[in-house]
Amino acid sequence: MAKNKQEDKLIFNVVPLRQMMMVPRVATPILVGRSKTIFAVRDALDDDDPILCIPQKTNIESENYPTAKDMHRWGTLALIVKEFSLPDGNMRVLCDGAARVMVKRFIQGKNCLKAEVYIVDKANDINDSKMLSAYTRNLRNIFSKYSKLKRTVPDELEQSVSNIDSPEELLYFCLNFFDGDFDKKQEIFEMNDLIESLKMMIRLVYDEIQVINLEKGIENQVRTNISKVQREFFLNEQLKQIHRELGISEDAGNDLTKLKEQIKNTNLSVQAREKLEEEFKKLSRINPNSQEYTVLLNYINWVLELPWDAKEIGKVDINKSEAILNRDHYGLKDVKERILEFISVMQINQSIKGQIICFAGPPGVGKTSLGKSIAESLGREFVRISLGGVRDESEVRGHRRTYVGAIPGVIMQSMKKAKSTNPMIMMDEIDKLSSDFRGDPASALLEVLDPEQNSHFRDHYIDIEYDLSNVVFITTANDLSSIPGPLLDRMEIIELPGYTEYEKVRIAANHLVPKEVKEHGIEDKIKVNFSDDILHHIIKFYTREAGVRTLDRTIAKVLRKIIKDHLKGNVKKSITLNKKHIKGYLGVERYSHSEVNKKDRVGIVNGLAWTAVGGETMTIEIVKLPGDGKVNLTGQLGDVMKESAQAAISFCRLHAKKYGIDPDFYKDTDLHLHIPEGAVPKDGPSAGVTMTTAIVSILSGIKVRHDVAMTGEITLSGDVLPIGGLPEKLIAAKREGIKQVLIPNKNVKDLEEINEEIKSDMEITPVSTISEVLKLALVK
Repeated sequence: MAKNKQEDKLIFNVVPLRQMMMVPRVATPILVGRSKTIFAVRDALDDDDPILCIPQKTNIESENYPTAKDMHRWGTLALIVKEFSLPDGNMRVLCDGAARVMVKRFIQGKNCLKAEVYIVDKANDINDSKMLSAYTRNLRNIFSKYSKLKRTVPDELEQSVSNIDSPEELLYFCLNFFDGDFDKKQEIFEMNDLIESLKMMIRLVYDEIQVINLEKGIENQVRTNISKVQREFFLNEQLKQIHRELGISEDAGNDLTKLKEQIKNTNLSVQAREKLEEEFKKLSRINPNSQEYTVLLNYINWVLELPWDAKEIGKVDINKSEAILNRDHYGLKDVKERILEFISVMQINQSIKGQIICFAGPPGVGKTSLGKSIAESLGREFVRISLGGVRDESEVRGHRRTYVGAIPGVIMQSMKKAKSTNPMIMMDEIDKLSSDFRGDPASALLEVLDPEQNSHFRDHYIDIEYDLSNVVFITTANDLSSIPGPLLDRMEIIELPGYTEYEKVRIAANHLVPKEVKEHGIEDKIKVNFSDDILHHIIKFYTREAGVRTLDRTIAKVLRKIIKDHLKGNVKKSITLNKKHIKGYLGVERYSHSEVNKKDRVGIVNGLAWTAVGGETMTIEIVKLPGDGKVNLTGQLGDVMKESAQAAISFCRLHAKKYGIDPDFYKDTDLHLHIPEGAVPKDGPSAGVTMTTAIVSILSGIKVRHDVAMTGEITLSGDVLPIGGLPEKLIAAKREGIKQVLIPNKNVKDLEEINEEIKSDMEITPVSTISEVLKLALVK
């Protein structure tokens, strides 16, 4: 209830106002959003009561939920004329101010704030009626001038000012439409003396008119000092004039002066200097607070931070380079030899172009670390770029500045990071590039890696020709087949096939173990002895890879277990590892070597395959079943391997009598060929001879030698075709203890480039026809 009849009290729901004022005799819209305020309005509507509109104090802490201490003591009792519910849950309420009231006390209700009030009108002494009329006329005239200058009063209401006769009503009208200091407006509202209120209101409006005229004077003064050619400088000059009036330092101007000096002192190319001077002119004409100013400033800073002066390179020493390579990498004799040839040429002529090396090999064989060693040998800055998953051309060439958030491409970012015009940039995983509707990044790299074009490389963001001809580019890849031909043609391929078990032991003993011991911080606390036998055991039964990455992680795992036991008191100051320790630390053996056929059997053949992580053995099994000549192929075989199986079947039908096979086997016999690990997709042109041997064995009943592995593709006439990935396949065969490997005759030339240690203790036999394969593989 708004009125307590027993005690004759006026109590109303409070609607707090934030930085706005409700005055009597003026209709004002209010946006209501807070839950308690919405309740106060709806409760008043239900009881057909007025609401009490009181401004909040500006320095309150609990702005969202004001309490009595957060409120002014004077407000306006308002009638709700109309209310609108908005889609977002808020309300818009049109209120008509009824009377000025003062709060006796606030009452904190359950759902909203209430207040007990009494109505107070402005005091009007009848003896000062002439004085009151004078102040009223003065306020009417001066507020009319203010409204024309400020345009805060709507056109349809401007005429209303001259028609208001009541001094109090005029005062409230001016308070409502005056766009000035809120606290001073509230102070006038709370004054009881009407004449003093009019006097203060006149002074407030007059001061505001003075400020407006001063602003216009500054604007006119600046405008007179600006010629037609300089008119575009208007806003910036106006800002400077305001700064001078207020005594504010011109930091923005100082920053521009420093930037201009930086452009002048940087040894830029002719094109870059012209471009930056043009962009600086634009920058100096733009307001520092605008977004375009920030974009231009970032661009100029980017260009200035790029290296434009060639960094002096130290003298290249081939003997020092060889020592660095031997220090950082074990084995890889042929690879090191090619790298030293490359460095030798650089020692004679460091500006030579056209030598872009691509290290190709499975993960973990040391491709990236070789790049670091080369950079150290050449005395150049080393920067690595990962191209894995890059599918947007703009990531290489940069984004044009018309796009929001544009940045340069990875090439320019690398040059900025290197702070040198002649660093060594390693592009890792160049075979992982892909393309979509956003462009082909491989095509963008053609310009970067082409010595005839990269001296004029243009990044879309920088938009200035930049010389990359002094940069040494080295790339890495796991699978060369996925690199586009034109890009592959620009690189010299150096293959890293992987490490033998002996090489892995030496790498672990000389590099991995000391490195992990140091990183785990136990050099002076625990002495850990890894014997060669234990390293062999870990490599053979707990890792299976071409490189040594998993081996490194496994050694780290063993050291973590040792540290834990040491802290528990189970390990003292030293420990010599044995197989029992390894089983306790690493668990049961992860890999066994029973996958390779261990005895002569019918229909089971040892094949060799290449994978992205190195070579693997691949056992092919086949059985024959009663049927009508169907061939069932399982094990996730690709199209190429399915075609190889069909070619093998045709060969067997053609030469059935030669190997004691029933010529009509295809009429009443079904064949089921399977390659284990069915969840792993398999494909490639190197399993034809293996499949043919398996089919001939199962149909003839002749066993296949278990100590022979083979690789190669066949033709319908029985010729054996060459294959790829021979080093990786030979490493896999050696790892599994294969005694004899059959390879295509046309791959003999590749044996010269394979490490002698890989070929040792293994008979490698070249074959030209499937007949030779069967003669060697089948048990006599």
